Amino acid sequence: MTKVLVVHSVRLVRSALAALLRSEGPFEVTAVGWRAAVRETESLRPDVTVVDLDCPGAAPLLAGVGRRDRHASSPASSPILVLASAGTPGSLRRAFRAPVLGCVDKDGSPGRLVRAVRRVAAGERFVDASLASACMEADPVPLSPRELSVLARAAEGDSIAEIASALHLASGTVRNYMAAATRKAGARNRIDAIRISRREGWV
Repeated sequence: MTKVLVVHSVRLVRSALAALLRSEGPFEVTAVGWRAAVRETESLRPDVTVVDLDCPGAAPLLAGVGRRDRHASSPASSPILVLASAGTPGSLRRAFRAPVLGCVDKDGSPGRLVRAVRRVAAGERFVDASLASACMEADPVPLSPRELSVLARAAEGDSIAEIASALHLASGTVRNYMAAATRKAGARNRIDAIRISRREGWV
């Protein structure tokens, strides 16, 4: 039985994705919101974690989940399969920079998602051609993964202290990352940086 964790911010959507996977194969599926994703990954040890790239919280999740170290003392994380759209090339480039094994076009067929889950569960890479093409045409994301993670949490309304606690960083370090992200985005302030990063599909 392949264990799959579906992460989506909208309960109706994640429930539908879970129902689809359960109907199409021997999948044991758990569906959660993104805030519970890291905890559930450590608890369930899924073979695949399916994440919608356009959901709020996807950026910090991609930064914090996906490293699979069989020899580490901490709980291992599962391989990630992202659902994405060719219309957000900035997000795609961010996903390809993260340790993801698969990218599925959300405009594709349900059967394509099922095949992708099986491939990623087997440790194979799966990337839809339409997404690979869009990613190659995108401008590089100027922010580092850590800067993206900090900015994404700020975009969700987290305070400096909350971001520092979630990412195990000092508050001063979070402020430094925020300042760097603001500068690299060519923004006037943090709010402007969030606006630009959302428009470009970075977070």
